[in-house]
Amino acid sequence: MSSPSTAAGHRSLGWTLALLALAQLIFSLDLNIVFVALPEIGADLGFSDQTLQWVVGAYAVFAGGFLLFGGRAADLFGRRRVFVIALTLYALSSLAGGLATSPTMIIVARAVQGIGGALLLPSTLSLINTLFEEGPRRNKALAVWGGAGASGLTVGALLGGLLTQGFGWPAVFYVNVPLAGIVALAALYFIPRDERRTDSRKFDFPGALTVTVGATLLVYVLVQGPEDGWNSVGIIVAAVLAVLLLIAFAFIEARSSDPLMPLRLFSNRSLLVGITVTFIYMGTFGALPYFLTTLFQGVHRFSALETGLAFLVPSLAIATGTQLGGKIATRLGVRPTLWIGFGIGIVGTAALAIGFDANSSYLVAVPGLVVSGVGQGLVWTAMFIAASSGVAPEEQGVANGMATTTLNLGYAIGLAVLIAVANAGTAGLSGEEARIASADGGFVAVLLAAAGMLLGLLITLVHPRTSESPAPGDDRKSGESEPATARVP
Repeated sequence: MSSPSTAAGHRSLGWTLALLALAQLIFSLDLNIVFVALPEIGADLGFSDQTLQWVVGAYAVFAGGFLLFGGRAADLFGRRRVFVIALTLYALSSLAGGLATSPTMIIVARAVQGIGGALLLPSTLSLINTLFEEGPRRNKALAVWGGAGASGLTVGALLGGLLTQGFGWPAVFYVNVPLAGIVALAALYFIPRDERRTDSRKFDFPGALTVTVGATLLVYVLVQGPEDGWNSVGIIVAAVLAVLLLIAFAFIEARSSDPLMPLRLFSNRSLLVGITVTFIYMGTFGALPYFLTTLFQGVHRFSALETGLAFLVPSLAIATGTQLGGKIATRLGVRPTLWIGFGIGIVGTAALAIGFDANSSYLVAVPGLVVSGVGQGLVWTAMFIAASSGVAPEEQGVANGMATTTLNLGYAIGLAVLIAVANAGTAGLSGEEARIASADGGFVAVLLAAAGMLLGLLITLVHPRTSESPAPGDDRKSGESEPATARVP
């Protein structure tokens, strides 16, 4: 029988996990919640067709560029502290976005939201991976967190449709203000205080500067390249600077006594597979909501509300998959879970492509939405279990920063490639011809995403059969020791 203090500790951890899951939902919502509202935002604030994409792009660029910085900041400055700061940024920038009266104002607000997201995601993951010991308890916690996060990718479209149709586009920003504010305040009560640092580790400023600017420029190139043209002067200059800065970052890290990202982490095969899979995941599964939005609104002519409701089916399927992912990973291991998830995802996504027909109905896409969604949920949970396995507690933040950086890069690259493929035959078309070409282009893009999932399935074979986990307080390198024991406050 548990003692009262132990039971109280478990209740406290339960509330903590609920807050971390809600924070992840907030982050995931913002990836897609503005898609449905974009037409109204563009019309109301006077965006041109060329600049409207920056309502989404500004968030993606700064979120992707600051993730590794955010992960290391959580390790060195305190996970709870960075978590609360991130949510505060989210609340304030969301308020500014809702109050925006010009394109510049809303783009700046979205950029600050992106920085908030870059601080929030790795600190949230780091808290889970240090408060819950590696094994069944962490797997279950990541499944709960993953259910909120993976579902948020599609719930964002649902909520965006409901809010835009009912209250206008500012509501997609205002909704974050009370959510982020409540979670930030509750975190001060439920999440354990950051432990006082006793070591002499310093923040690697040269490394942080080069990787943050370099990654931000790289994501900028990937987001803006298709719009400006890959051979435009601005894109070429940004690409060259990004490569030079990232090379400089590698040299700095190799020579630093206290690097921002210890290169030895790459010797952890579980982490290496985890960060590779996050890249593939967001370039395939993560890109599907964009094409589904195009199918529902551009091809089937759904309203914003109807589009949001259409996302209920994949949202429930993804949530189911994340819960199954934690259970299967505990019973069979991470590698089989990833393999099963990608296998189901390939079948479901290929079936989903059948629904991309101008003459088909929503019901034709439902079987693919369900099966693909379950596979997506399985992979989402398992890939973050992989990325956290065998990583010492004091390096969980930077490891999670690595995984979430590749997550965002995968989204930017995958979406750019798939959109280019989908739009290849739509130039100069209008009316019914454009609607048919859009459906045909989506069909090819979704099939290409399924092919990308096959690559993910093959990569899972590299994952070690057993976890590589250092015990808390062990100063050996990641991947060289036995499983960790519980770390419960």
